[in-house]
Amino acid sequence: MKKYDNFCAALTNMKEIYNYEEPYDTVVLTGLVGLYEICFEQSWKMMKEILGVHGYEESATGSPKTILKTAYQAGMIKDEALWIRALQERNNVSHSYNKEIALEIVRQAKDDFYQMFCELEREIELRWL
Repeated sequence: MKKYDNFCAALTNMKEIYNYEEPYDTVVLTGLVGLYEICFEQSWKMMKEILGVHGYEESATGSPKTILKTAYQAGMIKDEALWIRALQERNNVSHSYNKEIALEIVRQAKDDFYQMFCELEREIELRWL
């Protein structure tokens, strides 16, 4: 499944965030934010495709928030609030020219979101493919 493969590749790349520590220069910080953004985008698009394959009509929407709520109801993801927070941070990426916003995105990616993506990968492998 192409979207699953894309997500797995993005997750592998995102692990690189642990190779860098503060203080980040502008290029590194921008790149780390980008790794998070790409992984988030690939995750919800994969969820959308898999939910559609399993007959969830809500997957027809283009809305990431609807996909996340449906994935939670279906048992694909376990922590809806964390995923919604991840979506909010993805929406903040367009403001990552602000160093504090960018730093917060990277901190949360390291502290919470990377593990969240790893849990999704395990769930998909175990129950959805």
